[in-house]
Amino acid sequence: MLLHGFPEAAIEWEFQLHALGGGGCRVVAPDQRGYSAGVRPSQVVDYRLDELVGDVAAIADQLGWQRFDLVGHDWGAHVGWAAAAEMPERIRSFTAVSVPHPAAFRRAMTEDEDQAQRSQYFSLLRRPRVAERELLMDNAAGLRKIFEWKIPEERIDDYVERLAQPEALTAALNWYRAMHLSGPTAPVTVPTLYVWSTEDSTIGSAAALATEKYVTGPYRFEMLEEVSHWIPEQAPEESTRLIMQHLLAHRT
Repeated sequence: MLLHGFPEAAIEWEFQLHALGGGGCRVVAPDQRGYSAGVRPSQVVDYRLDELVGDVAAIADQLGWQRFDLVGHDWGAHVGWAAAAEMPERIRSFTAVSVPHPAAFRRAMTEDEDQAQRSQYFSLLRRPRVAERELLMDNAAGLRKIFEWKIPEERIDDYVERLAQPEALTAALNWYRAMHLSGPTAPVTVPTLYVWSTEDSTIGSAAALATEKYVTGPYRFEMLEEVSHWIPEQAPEESTRLIMQHLLAHRT
């Protein structure tokens, strides 16, 4: 199961879906809570981390998956860390792309000046109505800028079209607005691969390197040089190769 991040959608995994599916895997990439009109609660409280983890379990149940491999990028990785910690009996392996273990991230935000500066954008995204207005004005210039021009323009157009309606963007931003409602995430015991990139503008090295302290099971850390935060789309071949290696190493 592949979980997307903000401000993206399941389509960010297009390359990986084709590659993994062609390799014999049964693979799905859902649009997560708030990213489709049919599953868009209006209250911030409905975007608590435990609700998002519950969605992962519910999707697996609907697919008949008692055990499965989980991959997440950005917010999808944040949800994945919590799911792996809470459901180790169900998750065979976990791959986190870009975003480190939440405990490592929170500690870096308070103790590392570089990470604190990188995370300043949180304050804007949590402001009701203000964030929506600033991100969508001038043909969504603010929303487009988030991608740092690192992925194809037509893909950015797709994401902007999906979030162009205020209620859609509000739902996506409610993930940030519900962060304070979540408790700590426990260490992860399942086999874990963490892929981080040196040109990530939102995640610094302090949190990335500290993540190993919060994984007690088999752990592998991979660093991609000269790649931005948008790893699945900017480096699709390399990220897919790493995911496949991890799946094969822990397929039993």
